[in-house]
Amino acid sequence: MENFILILVCLAAGMAFQRLTVFPDDTPLSLNLYVIWIALPALILRQVPMLSFSSDLYILLLMPWLMTGFGVAVVLVGSRLFRWPRDVTGVLLLTVPLGNTSFLGIPMIEAFFGTEMVSYGIIYDQFGSFMALATYGSFVLALYSGQERQSARAVVKRILLFPPFIALLAALVFSKFLLQPVVADSLGLIGASLVPVVMFAIGLQLKIRLAPGQTLPFCWGLAAKLLAAPFVALFICQLLGLDSPASRIAVFEAGMPSMVTAGAMAMSAGLAPRLTAALVGWGVLLSFVSLYVLSLFL
Repeated sequence: MENFILILVCLAAGMAFQRLTVFPDDTPLSLNLYVIWIALPALILRQVPMLSFSSDLYILLLMPWLMTGFGVAVVLVGSRLFRWPRDVTGVLLLTVPLGNTSFLGIPMIEAFFGTEMVSYGIIYDQFGSFMALATYGSFVLALYSGQERQSARAVVKRILLFPPFIALLAALVFSKFLLQPVVADSLGLIGASLVPVVMFAIGLQLKIRLAPGQTLPFCWGLAAKLLAAPFVALFICQLLGLDSPASRIAVFEAGMPSMVTAGAMAMSAGLAPRLTAALVGWGVLLSFVSLYVLSLFL
């Protein structure tokens, strides 16, 4: 439960300091740049070398990518129907497909299903959400961070120069070195700063009232992430005839709110920061109710 408390405390602290106007207006941008350039690469370098997988747990590897595809489809349909601007579409493409399956997901699994089920959540997060963040997330940010549509060459260049993507490649190449205790512990300490910093930055920008024209995409994104996604995942498991602990955890993880780091990526690029903060902040708060209801179905 410590993770719950940390999230709420940092979010509340950010909202409090927003009213006190102690920090400069550009503080959230600076904090998010720290996350993208320092904390997230450190977390990737710490976690990726430890990945391991068993073939009989394929649903935990498959489901995150199916949910990413589902989230993309829902966002693009909404964007086409309602003609959302590029920055709004970019925010939703980062926050709807990518879920908070680690920092929030792991303790939620432990709380609702017990410690013995946590290992399933780790596989789902590390092989799915985490890899999608470094690859798909890099692609979306490169594609939507500019004011105009970019060429394929420019998008590829942005991906290759994106710090988390560079860290992913380095983690795969230098895995043995990164597993050295001194190196791993140092990276772990730096990576541990990611969620507190991001949640504080979100609190600094979280508004009760959204900017004009953002209410519909906010509701669309939250409904897709907290309501539609887990029941689509449940339908997929039933279609495949799966009713195992691994499949139940896969469905539960599919119902997690937006990934905090995905929100940091969007805000670092200046993509509708108030909408981003609302999707991540309110998503975390509402998920305490939605995940309880989902656990009753499972």
